Formats: sequence, C-alpha cells, structure tokens
Amino acid sequence: MDARPSELFGSGNGHGSGSQGVASNVKPGSEKACVKNKKIAKARFIPDFKPSNTIPYLPPEAEEGNIEYKLKLVNPTQYRFEHLATQMKWRLQEGRGEAVYQIGVEDNGMLVGLSEEDLRTSLRTLHMLAEKVGADITILRESEVDYDSDVSRKIAEVLIRKVPDDQQFLDLRVAVLGNVDSGKSTLLGVLTQGELDNGRGRTRLNLFRHLHEIQTGRTSSISFEILGFSSKGEVVNYSESRTAEEICERASKMITFIDLAGHHKYLKTTIFGLTSYCPDFAMLVVSANTGIAGTTREHLGLAMALKVPIFIVISKVDLCTRATVERAVRQLERVLKQPGCNKVPMVVSSKDDAVAAAQQFAQSPTVTPIFTLSSVSGESLDLLMVFFNIIPPLSNSKEQEELMQQLTEFQVDEIYTVPEVGTVVGGTLYSGICREGDDLVVGPTDSGQFHKLTIGSIQRNRSGCRVLRAGQAATLALGNFDRSLLRKGMVMVSPEMDPTICWMFEAEIVLLFHAKTFHKGFQVTVHIGNVRQTATVEAVYGKEELRTGEKAVVLFKFIKHPEYLKVGAKVLFREGMTKGIGHVTKLQPIAQYRLSQSEYDDT
Repeated sequence: MDARPSELFGSGNGHGSGSQGVASNVKPGSEKACVKNKKIAKARFIPDFKPSNTIPYLPPEAEEGNIEYKLKLVNPTQYRFEHLATQMKWRLQEGRGEAVYQIGVEDNGMLVGLSEEDLRTSLRTLHMLAEKVGADITILRESEVDYDSDVSRKIAEVLIRKVPDDQQFLDLRVAVLGNVDSGKSTLLGVLTQGELDNGRGRTRLNLFRHLHEIQTGRTSSISFEILGFSSKGEVVNYSESRTAEEICERASKMITFIDLAGHHKYLKTTIFGLTSYCPDFAMLVVSANTGIAGTTREHLGLAMALKVPIFIVISKVDLCTRATVERAVRQLERVLKQPGCNKVPMVVSSKDDAVAAAQQFAQSPTVTPIFTLSSVSGESLDLLMVFFNIIPPLSNSKEQEELMQQLTEFQVDEIYTVPEVGTVVGGTLYSGICREGDDLVVGPTDSGQFHKLTIGSIQRNRSGCRVLRAGQAATLALGNFDRSLLRKGMVMVSPEMDPTICWMFEAEIVLLFHAKTFHKGFQVTVHIGNVRQTATVEAVYGKEELRTGEKAVVLFKFIKHPEYLKVGAKVLFREGMTKGIGHVTKLQPIAQYRLSQSEYDDT
C-alpha cells in the first residue's frame, strides 16, 4: 500500500511492480556493445520512462500468468508452430480467455525490437497461431526502441482474445460510485447505449427502475447495465437496436456495471451493492465543476476498506474551463496521495496511457488511473473504452478452478416473482458449479432451518445459460417455490454441505469514526457479504469501551434471525456517523442446520 512511484513505474533502479511495470536494469557485462558505445535507449513504449545510458527492461517473463514475451516469430517449423500454439492455449487459459504478447522482447525482459519486415512477419505468424486456437488478435500499440542505429527497430504489444464458445465469455463487474449528480447514470447510458447525452440526462432514463428516479433524476436502487467487447476488441452495446441476448452472443468479454446510489440517504443500498455483488473494480465518478463533494470521500473510503481496486472518472468537462478541470485533478491527486490512501494517481491523456493504465492497475493495487471526459461532447470516451477492453481479470484460472471444485454455494441478493415463471432469485455463485435441474437447500430461516428446492432455468445478463460457474452472477428460476420463505442474505447450498449457522460471532474491528464511545449494548447495522442485519455488541474483549481509531475483538449478536457466515469474511458496520471495518475471527454456531420438519418427514 505504501509503494513509491519509482518502485511502481521503474525510474531506473530495480524492477517495476507487477508484470507490466517497467524498470531499467543493466546486468554487468551482458550488453557490452551498448555500454561501450554509450547508446541512449529511448522507450516511448513505456509510460514515464526517462532516457538514460541503460537498456530499457520489462520485468523478466513469468512462468504463470497471461503475459508472453517473444523476440520474433519468423518462419517457425511445423514442430515449433505446434509448440507455440500449445503455449498460447496455456496463456489464454491463465488469463481466462485473454493473453498479452510482447513482440520484440527477450525472456529476460530486454526491449530488443525488430525491423519492420520481421515485425510484420511475426504478427502474421501470431495471427495464424490465434486462428489455430480459436482466438483473434488486436494490436494494442507499436513503438520504436532506438539504439542510435540507422535501422528503425520496433516492439509491438498484442491482445489475444478467445472467440466465445458455449456462452463462457469473460465477465468483469464494475461498481459505479460517486456523489449525487456527478453523472454516473448518464455516463453508463452513453457507454451502453452508444449515443451521446443531450446535456439534460436523456441517456440515463433507460437505466432507472422507478418512477421517482425518473422524476428526481436520482438513482435510489441498484441497477445493472452491460457493455460487451468482441474477440477483435470492437464495442458491442445496445446501439443498432441489439438486444441483451445478441450482446451476449457476440461478446467475448463483458463488463457488467453495477449502478449504485450517490445520495447519502441511500448509503445502505450502496454498501449492500459493494459487499454483496463482489465487484472486481470500482469506478468513482467525480463532477469536474464540483470536485470532491458530498459522499465522494465516503465512497472512496468504502471501496478501500473492502479492498476493491478503484479508478476515477472526472465527468462534465464540457461545462468547465481547462483550469477548473486541472484543479479537480490536483484535488484528487492530493487526496489519493494522503497517508490513509497511499495511491499513485495516473492521469490518462492518450491511448498509450490507457493501455499502460489498464495493465498496471490490474498488477498493482496502488495505481489509480484518472480519466477526464464528457458524456455530452464525447471527449476522451474512447480512452475509457480502450481501458475497459484491455483490463484483465484479477483472479487467474487456477483460483477459479479451485472454487469450481468446491461444493455449490449461491448467495441470494434479489428476489422476484415473474409471471408464468414463478419465483426467481438473483445473486452470485460463490463456489462450485450450478446446472439446470440441480437440487439445493436454501436458508437459514428465522429458526435456522433449510428448505429443499430445484433449479429451473438459469439466465446470465438476460440471456439463457446452461451452466453457472463460480464467480458468475445470474438469476435462477425456482418454479412454484414459496417466495415468502426467501429473503435477501440467504444462501442456496449443496445438500452435502454442512453450513455454519450462528446468532453470535466475534470480529476483530477498527473503529473508523464514532462521536462518543463504542461499548457493550451498542446497536449497529452489520454488512457481511450479502448479509445485512442489525446486531448488538455483546462484549468488547480487553476494553471497557472503544474510541475512534482503536482496535478490539468484539462479540456481536444478530437481533432478528441467524445467518450463514464464514471465518475471515470482511465486516463493515455503521450506525449514523459511526463506522467500522474488520473481519470475522470466530463463529458461535447453533445446532447443526435442519431441514424443515415436513421435508424431514419426506426423507
């Protein structure tokens, strides 16, 4: 969290942070010719790289991950071609369908570069390899590496993306945060509808779910919008009158935006969206003409407390002078560099910046890209699209495989009744695999019981889906299952699982803010994943009371019904101005879960 900019971007000593960070490093005696002639390496390919008497390096190639270095791919033999194809499959698998190839770079990370002819031949070979494994390639950028020679030498960065098959597109969730009237819903309308706003909020009307939202122009509920990218990197959205099903069919990569409320009175809804829907990233929208105001700092703090990587969009630049926009950027940079944040701001002003920002943002939690754009004039919207197209998933294929091998656990976040379908639940599959026709149990009820049910149909992003895998969000049809038995915060688990149900739990907490003292008997609203319930402080271990900034282990007790919890889960609690964060350290389970009596008799 407290890495310095020089460590992140490589200012001349040591390797940069992450596989896309850049450092200049010279191994003694390794490049005698360059040292002898004192040649200055220019690497415009690398952000913030300053010419020096050293050779530019990327970090050495990693065995794992989705990034591959290739010096050149000129006329490979058949055996070599098959080996390269197998290698590409491995990199695509590691990146869950995406890989980045650096052409003209040695395995140790040195930027050697290729002649124009060799680079074109290498890119043609790469295209043939991609065709063989069922993928497409997109050239992200080409740059010169000039060693003061007469021959121009170039390096290329290429995105390889698998053509979607069996509906298994890469899906990233982005929570949209920011103060009220900062332009969140309007920006999402522009991104997903493919048309600019008229300056009076026309594009946001399609996102609102309630009449009062349309009347006030303020989001009060959680809504979801999708933006797709094809295997060739083309934008796939609702323009050209596409439906959600068509977007899912054409897209290899899907960005699901979770549009959250900006007004302070809807804060509990915003917190629920952040804790329950497990976003991969958070987009904080700040209005250029107001700067940091209202709930902006609070939303930034929430994202950081929950360890959600955050990037910033400064909107409404068409309403302001250049000086006003720059003042908003400087204000954000000051906040991000404060000791509590320890972030490294990275202002994006070109396509190269957007490519570098996407890669470094995913590799280092401290890098915070800042975009300045307008939803009315369309200024710099293309840079944000480039960023979304390239940004890789945080988890690799191995982590997802491990989750998929566990027993099924689905978190219930939304409950609907759909005509001619019956009861439908929406949420996220935390672990395992879920198929149509699977038998699960759902609970806990107020008495700690679980009920049997059978999964009907499954939908992801409003289109049918046969198999749901760990980490994916979806809606499940439950047929004629009684809706009154369900509530938000429940889980649907495999019958073989032995879920831990508890009224009381211990958590190690830090009190972020409290006007007076925090003590036994105090009541707070607790957020743990998709669980949101009032709990009473039963004991503060080792202390009589807590003050702002102090740590302690606290025993909480739910006041309404027992919940399904896990040790290690993040805890966020609030009551008025009181706020605190922590994690669950110990559970006090009630008797092992029971099926309801009638279902028990049936078995």
